[in-house]
Amino acid sequence: MRLRLVPAETNFDFFRYRKITMGASIASVIASILLWLFVGLNFGIDFRGGTTIRTEAAQPVDVADYRSAVESLDLGDVSISEVFDPTFGDDQNVSMIRIQAQEGQESVAGDVIGQVLAALQAIDPSLKFTSVESVGPKVSGELIKTAIIAVAAALAAILIYIWLRFEWQFSVGAVAALFHDVIVTIGIFSVLQIRFDLATIAALLTIVGYSINDTVVIFDRLRENLRKFKTTPLKDVMNKSVNETLSRTLMTSGTTLLALFALLILGGDVIRGFVFAITWGVIVGTYSSVYVAKNVVLALGVKRDWSKPTDGGGGAGTQFANIDA
Repeated sequence: MRLRLVPAETNFDFFRYRKITMGASIASVIASILLWLFVGLNFGIDFRGGTTIRTEAAQPVDVADYRSAVESLDLGDVSISEVFDPTFGDDQNVSMIRIQAQEGQESVAGDVIGQVLAALQAIDPSLKFTSVESVGPKVSGELIKTAIIAVAAALAAILIYIWLRFEWQFSVGAVAALFHDVIVTIGIFSVLQIRFDLATIAALLTIVGYSINDTVVIFDRLRENLRKFKTTPLKDVMNKSVNETLSRTLMTSGTTLLALFALLILGGDVIRGFVFAITWGVIVGTYSSVYVAKNVVLALGVKRDWSKPTDGGGGAGTQFANIDA
């Protein structure tokens, strides 16, 4: 007996309130951009600059104790992680500590480094600093620029791919949904002031990949149904396509969220921002696959019969539609 999250056949009208859902999506994007501009993000060390300290000790690294000792110094954003390497000996227990640049300074001052060392040696007298490196504002600015380019390049590549596989209307809808997911995720980070660092950028790129996967699955079913039901209104064909893929969408998103919720609760502070971004992105991405991408395609209209050439005599961007994905 198979488990079913939804009945074998459903007939939900996903586009009954399409004007309301599209309006809400546009409003959320605008609000997120305004929050980004006027409230700002809680940038981590990667984007603000700071100092990275590598430690080595004879005793095993206890990240919780290290964090408690450093937090008492009130240094702002501090990230601590243990470094694992099979080449390390039993008396080589290494950790990485990252401290944000203090107000008005490009890096952490030498006396502050001394205070950190003293606080950690109170826990483990054998602890020593093997390297201290600083990241200045110039490098941080370059990282921000590179992060923006990475996200923009991913969206552009997806735009071209969907255009080649389907029609230009599909590619516009897909990229609109991805843009919605990225901007709304940035907006929630601004509202909650969760640390925004390079790990978050990695999460945004993961969201882009996850969201487009679900969108393409529904688009592929839509293209099949448009060939079968040539005279059925586009809205009805879209509803049918979404209903036919609903079980797959819920199973994929549901199992992904189970793992993410476990990481969110038990994963610890180091990866919490990364996991939260992906968790939020899965939820928003599932929503946008229907209520943003499909709404855009519905508004633009789409070719109904792929067996006939378009008025322009070309394939309307579908000349590569038979290429295996």
